[in-house]
Amino acid sequence: MNVLYGLLIAVSMYSKVPVPLVEWTKPRMRYAMCWFPVVGLVCGGLLWLWFCVSGSFGFHPVAAGLLGVCIPVLVTGGIHLDGFLDTLDARSSYGDKEKKLEILKDPHTGAFAIIGACVYFMLYAACLVQLFMDGRQMGQERMVAAFCLVFSLERAFSGFSVASFRCAKNSGLVHTFSDGAHKQVTRIVLLLWMAVLFVLLVLTGWLPAAAVFGTGGAVFWYYWHMSKKEFGGITGDLAGWFLQVFELTALAALMVCARWMAGQAG
Repeated sequence: MNVLYGLLIAVSMYSKVPVPLVEWTKPRMRYAMCWFPVVGLVCGGLLWLWFCVSGSFGFHPVAAGLLGVCIPVLVTGGIHLDGFLDTLDARSSYGDKEKKLEILKDPHTGAFAIIGACVYFMLYAACLVQLFMDGRQMGQERMVAAFCLVFSLERAFSGFSVASFRCAKNSGLVHTFSDGAHKQVTRIVLLLWMAVLFVLLVLTGWLPAAAVFGTGGAVFWYYWHMSKKEFGGITGDLAGWFLQVFELTALAALMVCARWMAGQAG
């Protein structure tokens, strides 16, 4: 039962999917991070469904892509975007570790977060519109399918970091999940998630699989290095930053792959 409670905790914390609320006890928290990729399955599944439905109803790829950008935000409630924007503000201060951690706790939104949000969504929208267009008009549906798998993969990496990396402080959401997790089991389960998702990505093609794991691995390494150097460890906001950067870079890489494949076919 504690394993199932862990699923409910993960889904209720990291998504807006309606599930029964349960009390966060230490035994129930032990395996919560093992279920984090399930939220990604919901995001990716809904995006793939929208890609298919929008094509069936004749939506223009631009409209379909722009609406598709909203799906992960609506599913998660923007919890990871919040961390991404807080991290932009903190890093833009160029202060020391204490100053940056203080900014992460500040509920106010700075100018750099607003600028970063605008740039992020413009890049995301441009890449997703192009991916939808190539997927529908140039027969590159497998690249769209590969991107839909990214939502689970990035959460497997993120959960692995929570179970493996040092926390920057002895409080906060990441510390709660890290302290309550059965770390060895969590790491093994999340590595299995990664292996299964790798196989599924390979089924879409070696090129998209290499693009996703190549960019994702590079972002993961940078996340580890940056968090340790600039903050002394990870926080919930930094984990959100990682998730959003992983997502955007993988999307951009797949969009480039789709363009290249379309050009080769042409």
